Amino acid sequence: MAKEIERKFLVNHDIWKTLEKPMGHPYRQGYLLTDPDKTIRVRQTNEKGFLTIKGATIGATRPEYEYEIPIGDAKELLDQFAVSELSKIRYKIHFDNKTWEVDEFLCENTGLIVAEIELLSEDEHFTKPNWIDKEVTAETKYYNSNLSTNPYKTW
Repeated sequence: MAKEIERKFLVNHDIWKTLEKPMGHPYRQGYLLTDPDKTIRVRQTNEKGFLTIKGATIGATRPEYEYEIPIGDAKELLDQFAVSELSKIRYKIHFDNKTWEVDEFLCENTGLIVAEIELLSEDEHFTKPNWIDKEVTAETKYYNSNLSTNPYKTW
């Protein structure tokens, strides 16, 4: 079974805005199903589309299956079948032999910046960059599927 082991952190805005960053990439993602035990997500970037199925999170681990799909299919699925949606700019930051994916959320989630790191095991040691703040891995309100229905601006 495919597994994703991921930890999630808030980003310190003051430090983040002073960093030299690589170019960010816009993501549009929507959910065909959002359920506490499973989600089905469609994601569209400028170049590609993806269909992702995720199971329930236990600790920092959950089953995940992701498939590249034609970008036109992704757009059609988002336009015609998504029950909720969000947009963000994603930056990939390489730090201490790990890749951090940092999402600056847009629209109703503007002001929220979240960093994620994928690990090989839940107890894997890693170094946090100085722009990392509080860990929010276990806080479900920060799950993208929840942000698509309960956006940051409404908290």
